Amino acid sequence: MLVSKQWLQEFVDVRHKTGQELADLITKSGIEVEGVEVRDADLNNIVVGRVLTKEKHPEADKLNVTTVDIGQEEPVQIVCGAPNVDAGQDVIVARVGARLPGIKIKRAKLRGVVSEGMICSLEELGFEKKYIREDEQDGIHTFREPVTPGQDVLELLGLHDEVLELGLTPNRSDCLSMYGVAHEVAGILNTTPVFPSVEVPEAASSTAVTVQLDSEACTFYAAREIRDITIGESPLWLKNRLIANGIRPINNVVDITNFVLLETGQPLHAFDANKLGQQIVVRQAKAGETFQTLDEVERTLDPSMLVITDGERPVALAGVMGGANTEVDSATTSIVLESAYFAPTSVRKTSRVLGLRSDSSSRFEKGVDPRRVVLALDRAAMLIAELAGGTVLSGTAEAGTLQLEDHLIEGSVSYINHRLGMEIEGTVMKDLLERLGLEVELSADALTVSVPTRRQDLMIPADLAEEVARLYGYDALTSSLPREASRGFLPKRNQHRRKMRQLLQGAGLSQAITYSLTSEQRAMQFNEQQDLHPVKLAMPISEARSTLRTSLIPGLLEVAQHNVARQHADLAYYELGSVYLQRDASLETLPLEQEMLAGIMVGLAEQHRVHGTHVKTDFFVIKGIVETLAEALDVPLTYEAAAMQSMHPGRTARILLDGEAIGFVGQVHPGLSKEEYGLKEVYVFELDAMALHSKVARVYQEISRFPSMTRDVAIVLDRSVSASEVEAVIMQAAGPLLKQVELFDVYTGDNVGADQKSFAFSLRYQNKERTLVDEEVTTAHQQVIEALQSSFKAELRS
Repeated sequence: MLVSKQWLQEFVDVRHKTGQELADLITKSGIEVEGVEVRDADLNNIVVGRVLTKEKHPEADKLNVTTVDIGQEEPVQIVCGAPNVDAGQDVIVARVGARLPGIKIKRAKLRGVVSEGMICSLEELGFEKKYIREDEQDGIHTFREPVTPGQDVLELLGLHDEVLELGLTPNRSDCLSMYGVAHEVAGILNTTPVFPSVEVPEAASSTAVTVQLDSEACTFYAAREIRDITIGESPLWLKNRLIANGIRPINNVVDITNFVLLETGQPLHAFDANKLGQQIVVRQAKAGETFQTLDEVERTLDPSMLVITDGERPVALAGVMGGANTEVDSATTSIVLESAYFAPTSVRKTSRVLGLRSDSSSRFEKGVDPRRVVLALDRAAMLIAELAGGTVLSGTAEAGTLQLEDHLIEGSVSYINHRLGMEIEGTVMKDLLERLGLEVELSADALTVSVPTRRQDLMIPADLAEEVARLYGYDALTSSLPREASRGFLPKRNQHRRKMRQLLQGAGLSQAITYSLTSEQRAMQFNEQQDLHPVKLAMPISEARSTLRTSLIPGLLEVAQHNVARQHADLAYYELGSVYLQRDASLETLPLEQEMLAGIMVGLAEQHRVHGTHVKTDFFVIKGIVETLAEALDVPLTYEAAAMQSMHPGRTARILLDGEAIGFVGQVHPGLSKEEYGLKEVYVFELDAMALHSKVARVYQEISRFPSMTRDVAIVLDRSVSASEVEAVIMQAAGPLLKQVELFDVYTGDNVGADQKSFAFSLRYQNKERTLVDEEVTTAHQQVIEALQSSFKAELRS
């Protein structure tokens, strides 16, 4: 909402406040002022000039030499290149020494002819082109009202003004009008606003217009008939008001409806009476009914939309926009002026479905003041009679009723003080609330407040506490600690998330946050579950963001693709986020939202520039990160070879917890990573984040004081046997002396069979009670070798 300080002055005395001072007061009271524009900040020494003579420049075909009366003893000579300059015009003149936006006017010679000033267009004064008459958009501005040479142009154009931009929240719809802002500012300054009186000069003859309401979405509709009007240009003061508030002047009738909208907050609409007829029927639109709005767009309506009709065809979308079939134009001589109360939900739905927003719809959506519906109608009728020469027929055509009763809120002084943590006297509260135009009854501790219809945001006692606080001054509220302060804590689920993030960041992975939406093709990648169904949006922003993801990996691959394309070759990212698993083919139930943890690595895992060494990312690097994470979280994971469509057939393992699959780790299939994402060798992992939450309490043990002994064993066995199977046999056969088993080498190649591989394990033996002797370790180690030979037909490798 733009607020002209000059216009506000008509209702509240703000002369002693600058625009910035006023903005600070309004902001401190709870409504943010987003900016203050000083309209004459870059302008001075600009006056009205009367062109006395015009002659062609002797040396330039497109220039004219003029003599201009600017209110001084002698006229001045000005060279002007505007095509529409002519003798007898009243124009804008920037005198020598004047300042325009980015320009300072000096005495100059143009092609040998002295020029003492500049005849200006409105655009050169900083006006946007949309506010300039079409016939003057490529030339200078001429005044069409009586003016005097030498008169201050900035005053004539209302530029000695400051405009405040209010950042209103949806609940403060009362300030979407000058009346509402005046009430607010008057409350802040502890004064009383004054509003213009409204007296409609009615003719003896009565209106023949009738109104019929056939929808509950319109509770009241009123119309006035005005004849013998003359459509023309609005007076300068009216155009100045509209331009200061960001509205383009059109003609006197339309400008008056816009002016009253800004003034009172009540939207109005003027129909050409000869195109409309005498009957107005408000009803729901029919299915498939078409209608052309004022913006010349043909729109298809549905029964959820409320329309104004002439009994048969729609002539306006209620509360949103009028129709081209009853538009007021230069030939209009009679109008029917509309003012109504439309249900906010109906206007909001129509506006949203059609993608059509207007100043009217934004106000109806938030709720207008019922008491201003008829007031605004009469105010506009009075101005049209005055400025367009219209004759207002007697009486108002209306139907329906308005809810004009005040809303009562019963509160108490003690309740408000308790909410604010202060001790404010009841009489002070009463005074503060009355400054806002509320009627207050104070009886001991009880407060009964009568809230007018313009303040629809005040409903409960807590609202009264907020009003008292903001007028009393937020900076005056005392600071105090809660009487019963409780210690803050993180839920275990959040502690678990935080620990996972810390562990992965410590391992060198940076956090990524990707879109929950992906393409339909990528949505089902990296997911082995055959019973899943893609969940598509009804109205996606694009095909690339049309389907809910079932895996985090495609999003991380897009991150890697983006970075590699920008010369970042070594990448390590993780993401903790939700995937959406839909098993209901009918899609009638919501998908399961499951939190997953995923990581991706590309290029080098480690690089030591000083030593000249580097470690390339491979399967064991990415698996090592998962193992480190599991060990730190006390979760015993196991692994088994896996075949997945999107993963490398020989470098992928399924991650198991208590025998149940919770994820996978490995290399992305080279064909997929290169062809679809442009990446050479990519390693990833993904697992159920909540499955990593340890269910076993950590038990601490004393470190043994006795030394351990280590034995290595290298065996050759069938390729189908996994390391975890071998490790399980070793642990069972070795007995209680074995404390740790570590796989440190895997070999396939020339020295073993084509269907064989070699594992090398390091076994650590220890006794917490005493020092081991070599015979004990030898016996236990021999049991391990025999168990491996019998279980897997393994051969010892020397």
